[in-house]
Amino acid sequence: MANIPLRAALLGAGMISLYHLRAWQAAGVPVVAVCDSDRGRAEERAREFGIERIYSDAAALFADGGFELADIAASVEAHDPLTRMAADNGIHVMLQKPMTRTVAEAESLVDYVGTRVRFMVHENYRFRPHYMAVRRWIGEGRIGRPRHAAIAVRGSGLCPRPEGEPFLLERQPYLRQFDRNLVFETMIHHLDVLRLLVGPLQVVAARLNHLAEGLPGEDTAAILLRGPDGLIATADGCICAPGYPALHGDRLEIVGTRGTVVMDYNRVFLVGEEDDAVEVDLLGRYQECFDHAVGDFVAGVRDGRPFETDRLDNLETLRLMESVYDAAGVEVSP
Repeated sequence: MANIPLRAALLGAGMISLYHLRAWQAAGVPVVAVCDSDRGRAEERAREFGIERIYSDAAALFADGGFELADIAASVEAHDPLTRMAADNGIHVMLQKPMTRTVAEAESLVDYVGTRVRFMVHENYRFRPHYMAVRRWIGEGRIGRPRHAAIAVRGSGLCPRPEGEPFLLERQPYLRQFDRNLVFETMIHHLDVLRLLVGPLQVVAARLNHLAEGLPGEDTAAILLRGPDGLIATADGCICAPGYPALHGDRLEIVGTRGTVVMDYNRVFLVGEEDDAVEVDLLGRYQECFDHAVGDFVAGVRDGRPFETDRLDNLETLRLMESVYDAAGVEVSP
C-alpha cells in the first residue's frame, strides 16, 4: 500500500480520542469519519477537527466505507465486536489497549482476524520519551546486560478531594463499576515496558488491595516477577497515595552488569553520574507517545514492516497482566 493514499476512521470519541486525532494529523493521514454510540461526543470531536462524517452506528460507518484504517478507541467491551467488523470489511485495525477483558477473548479475536488485515494494539507507554531514553541507553550498552529491575507507580487520583469526587472518577467515571482497576487499566503499561526492556517475564507472586472506599477495582498492587538468567523484577503501584500528583508518576531502576540506570519521574540518569541526568518535559511532550504509535501503525501498513506493538506481542503483555490476577487469587470474570 506504499503508494495508496490512506484514510482513517475513529471509533470512540472519549477523552483519549483528542490525542489520537492530533496524532493522525501529525502522521498526515486524514480522519474522514468519527463514530461513537454517544452521537453528541462524536459531533463534538468532529467539529473540533473539521470532520464531516459523524456516526453513532458502527455498522453504518463500515457500510459507507471510504477509509482503509480503523482507530478503535472505544471502551473495552466494544473492542472485540468493532475489530471483527473492521476485519470483515477489509479495514486495518489499530486497537486501544487492553485488547479485551480476558486472554481467552483476545486469543479468539486474534484467531478470527487472522492475517486478513493488519492488526496492531495501541500500547503507547513504550513510546513515552523518558522510557525511550532508558531503552536507548540499554541498547547502547551503558549498563550492560540487565540483571534486576524495579518499577513503582504512585498517584493520588483516587484520594478524596474537598472540592469534589476523586480526580480519576471524574476523568474515568466507569471506574465506579469496573471490577479491575490499577493492574488492568494502568500497570498493564508498566508490565509491557518491563517486557520490552528486560525480556520475557513470568509472575511469581502478587497481592492486590483497595485503599479507596466504595470502588470494586483494586488501587494498590505488589508484583514479583522472574525473567531470563535468574533476573528478578518487581512492580508495585498505588493510585490512592496522598501527596502525589493526581496523574501518577513512575520510578524505574534497572541494574545491569556494568551500571544502573534510574528513571525518576522525569529524570533519567546512571547511578554515580546524576549530574548528567536527562530531564524530560512530560506534560509538554505527552502527545509524542501517541504520535509515535500512530506513526508506527501507518508505516507498518504502508510498507509491511512489523508493528512495534503487534497483536501477537501484545498478547504476551495481556497474559502477563491476567496472571497477576491469577497469582493474587482474583477470579478473572468474562
